[in-house]
Amino acid sequence: MMRSLYAGVSGLKTHQTKMDVIGNNISNVNTVAFKSSSTTFADIMYQTTSGASGATATTGGINPTQIGLGTQSGSIKVSIAQAGAAQNTGNAFDIKLTDSNSTNFFVVNNGSENLFTRAGSFYLDGNGNLAMTSTGYLVMGWQVDPDTGNIRKDTVSPLRIMQASNLTSEPEATTQANVSGIIDKNDTDVNSVAGRAMTLTFYDNLGYAYTAKFAVKARDVDKGEYTIALTSILDQDNIDILAQAIADTSNTTEKVDNIAQLFGKADSTASNPYILNSNYSWSGGQIVSPAGYAVDKSVIEALGKNITPDTQVTLSKTENGTTTSIQQKISDLFANASSFPAGITGVSVSNAGNLMVSFTDTNFPIKFNVNDGTFNNINGDGSTVMFNAALLGDQFRDITMDFAKALNYNNGGSSTMGIERGTVADSSDGAGKKLGAMTGVSIDKSGKIFGSYDNGNTVLLGQIAVAQFANASGLEALGDNVFTSTLNSGDFDGIGVEVTADGGKMSSGQLEMSNVDLSTEFTEMITTQRGFQANSRIITVSDTLLEELTNLKR
Repeated sequence: MMRSLYAGVSGLKTHQTKMDVIGNNISNVNTVAFKSSSTTFADIMYQTTSGASGATATTGGINPTQIGLGTQSGSIKVSIAQAGAAQNTGNAFDIKLTDSNSTNFFVVNNGSENLFTRAGSFYLDGNGNLAMTSTGYLVMGWQVDPDTGNIRKDTVSPLRIMQASNLTSEPEATTQANVSGIIDKNDTDVNSVAGRAMTLTFYDNLGYAYTAKFAVKARDVDKGEYTIALTSILDQDNIDILAQAIADTSNTTEKVDNIAQLFGKADSTASNPYILNSNYSWSGGQIVSPAGYAVDKSVIEALGKNITPDTQVTLSKTENGTTTSIQQKISDLFANASSFPAGITGVSVSNAGNLMVSFTDTNFPIKFNVNDGTFNNINGDGSTVMFNAALLGDQFRDITMDFAKALNYNNGGSSTMGIERGTVADSSDGAGKKLGAMTGVSIDKSGKIFGSYDNGNTVLLGQIAVAQFANASGLEALGDNVFTSTLNSGDFDGIGVEVTADGGKMSSGQLEMSNVDLSTEFTEMITTQRGFQANSRIITVSDTLLEELTNLKR
């Protein structure tokens, strides 16, 4: 038989193979992240009819005489390094890989082994895992170190985003507050007995909210002097926990005895002592009534912070060996003792017999500069005071209140001064937060996954890792948009790399389209068709020649 006949057959086979590759490319023109393939041909061995001979002194050399035996498929090469165009989807879990120096692959697991894909169409499955939409294979990445809150780049594992611990974000106690706005000396509220009310909503360590109420009052407006006092602290059920704490007589290590412990000035002594009633006399350390009943000053001093105008003391006298007693109110003994200041810490009786009261003032003095209305100081020292909320319980934190931005201007008789959580420079600094519920998930260009919460927190939940290979074209396609490593691709180390390590990135809300170029494929289809036709003609002509040969015997 003729060699050309078999050469034509080999040509038909190779062009058929090439057409198979073209057909597969075109059929996957809309497959996410599909990589097109191309076919190259190679000639088959040659039959040598005469070998080459070398030149001599009198004759030249002769080249070898060879007859080729046809063609074969040399290789089918995947264009794996050529990225497809971006397709916007708006889905946060659709991710496109953009390469710089190396070709990157997502790492997914089918339950038994790690595989690799460029198709970043992911979703959250019923267990909260990030998975491929097409196969359900789990997306692999790195977890957050619970001790540091940072990514721990260890052996990749499934990214379970919606686990119970990620659904909420821890609350934070309030530690900072600032006072700003205008206080107008003509404001009727500021000049009232109750004062102008201001509120501060703050959080404890458990995320419970409380409302502290303050009152601002005029002291000497012409000198720019005012006061601010804490009046109550209401919980979410509108119960005054401050009043409860002061009324609590249980034996606790941290006990709030008066408002001034939470918010007030240092101990003071009454500038105007309570004068002994004119009907009573002072004799030898005793207060003596007109009828001769007496009480020792130590009895009054023992009353300490529990003294009130209605507190009764026992006065006694002894006549003819018989002792009798009477009860008298403190307000009966001292002429001006009809009321006492808040926050009494102790009492004493002077050498003149007058009642001296030590107390903690619950009003902080605020001073403004009269020349320009700017803030001068609070309590005579600086711009901050401490709201000692931690005395209410271990779940609270002390709150530093900054008055530096308060102003004393004419505002038509209306004051705007108020209290806000956080610092002046950063409203989130020390503001405190309630327990946060997850409201969304986002993925940045490095593959880090963040959870967003309704308390304003953003928490790192994990990071998508990528795999890189020395020879990405050596990967073996398994179908379903996944590849596996081979001896010629290089191995995956089980850890992976960060996509931004060599300049790559991930784009959320996008998918990589197929890199099939239809114009190229159609052109290749034309040349393949013509090549197939030409090879079929080889067979036809060879058959004709054989026919002529068989006809020689006639």
